[in-house]
Amino acid sequence: MTGQLSFDELGTPLRDTTFVVFDLETTGGSNEEDAVTEIGAVKVRGGRVLGEFATLVDPERGIPPQVAQLTGITQLMVTGAPRMGTVLPAFLEFAAGAVLVAHNSGFDVGFMKAACERHGYRWPKPPVVCTVKLARRVLSRDEAPSCRLSALSDLFGTSTKPTHRALADARATVEVLHALLERVGNVGVHSLEELLAYLPEVTPEQRRKRSLAAHLPSTPGVYLFRGPKEEVLYVGTASDLRRRVRQYFTASEGRRRLREMVALAVRVDAVECAHPLEAEVRELRLLRAHRPAYNRRSKNPHHAWWLVLTDEPFPRLSLVRNPRDGALGPFRTRRSAEAVAEALLDAVPLRSCTIKIPATNQRASPCALAELGRCQAPCAGRQTVDEYSPAVVAVRDLVVGRSADPLRTLITQLGGLASAERFEEAARRRDRLAGLVRSLDRAQRLAALAALPHLVAARPDREGGWEFSVVRYGRLASAGVARRGTRPMPVVDALVASAETVVPTAGPLRGAPPEETGVVLRWLDQPGTRLVYADEPWSSPAGAAAAWVPWAEQAAGARPVHDRWA
Repeated sequence: MTGQLSFDELGTPLRDTTFVVFDLETTGGSNEEDAVTEIGAVKVRGGRVLGEFATLVDPERGIPPQVAQLTGITQLMVTGAPRMGTVLPAFLEFAAGAVLVAHNSGFDVGFMKAACERHGYRWPKPPVVCTVKLARRVLSRDEAPSCRLSALSDLFGTSTKPTHRALADARATVEVLHALLERVGNVGVHSLEELLAYLPEVTPEQRRKRSLAAHLPSTPGVYLFRGPKEEVLYVGTASDLRRRVRQYFTASEGRRRLREMVALAVRVDAVECAHPLEAEVRELRLLRAHRPAYNRRSKNPHHAWWLVLTDEPFPRLSLVRNPRDGALGPFRTRRSAEAVAEALLDAVPLRSCTIKIPATNQRASPCALAELGRCQAPCAGRQTVDEYSPAVVAVRDLVVGRSADPLRTLITQLGGLASAERFEEAARRRDRLAGLVRSLDRAQRLAALAALPHLVAARPDREGGWEFSVVRYGRLASAGVARRGTRPMPVVDALVASAETVVPTAGPLRGAPPEETGVVLRWLDQPGTRLVYADEPWSSPAGAAAAWVPWAEQAAGARPVHDRWA
């Protein structure tokens, strides 16, 4: 039998909890193959509406007739509407810090998670309340044979009726939510934590283990769930360690793997950190060190693909795992690397065959690409090393940012395809070029940071103090804070003196794990970050791809994809 919750464990009263109730209309039921056509959301707290968010979304694909008939959203209505890459950051800002609510939340949240993954945003992992699950927990089958939104709207007599349009359905869901919260209040559920614990996914065994979080501080850091043999089962990061870990025992954790992990756990250890950046970096390092069974990501930080030019008289592009100087990457998947390689081959006349070609006395037979005019056939002696070398130089200069001439070549090709009305081929080439620009920009920004031997940066901590980071060759070497009223420079001097010594190695990132360098770069790129000291100028090359990123955004109709290594 579980003990009664203490006042400290009661958490946030429901009357003080901000909920964002949202609904999506889509082209179909698969968050991988289908797309969002409309978003509607209502922000409420204490029974009062604080704001609304509503927009049509261009799904960039056709709307099936049966879906258009159901929702009333036609292809004409979404033509010219903002695309998801534009809408998503606005929605995430609207919902920041709130509890998400949706009717059948797995569907709506699944689409938003997929959109974040697709457009390079990190899903913030907010608490989620599903009104379907809550209704099934609160209402009897006799009272509510169906938990469809329309049925619950009729049951509770909501003033707004669902119409399969996003904002109307969100407004109806708000009224259903308030009616259900009145019901759970009658059984003693008065806080957000109690509400989440009340949902059926939380087992009694999970609740009994909430004492494992009792010793944790309410500070940023990394937590480690340990099993009966002291093995690390799971590693996570939190801005408030105690609150985050407690959610595993009181919230409705829907992931079966993590419920299984909690059942095995016997202890939770924590590493306190100065600020969230240090926590995120330490999480990556602990994942690399322990390879926990229940973490799905980041256990192989160097498990990436890179594009390199081979070391031979007639170099070609090759995909490798271990980068060297001049490599382009990192790429998370082989497929993304191959797409960039195709774009490069569109721009420069490098050979695509894999045979070894000597510097002289070439005797091979030309392949079909030579017959099509897409290769100068150095294998057959039709091209010398000197004649071939400008293409190699062009690729090397493009990768390091000395020249963007290959990108201009691709733009010219796109114009020619459009003039010839070869629109499908032009669209494919345009998308490949946009991917190449994003990859170059990401690689050049990461490499520029990894080249710096020593950098100190600061960010305000929202309480009148400062968060400091010492970065060496793309790695976080030291972190600390100067609270309000504390002189900052003595803190900086102490952090620099105690910072980790970093020895660089070969490669564009000087041996730094791509994910760690990407995390540090995102922190430095945030508005408000100040550069305290750098012993070398932090700059981008004159021909960097950054100048082409606006074109890529416009061409792709989306924010540039900064994945977890960006």
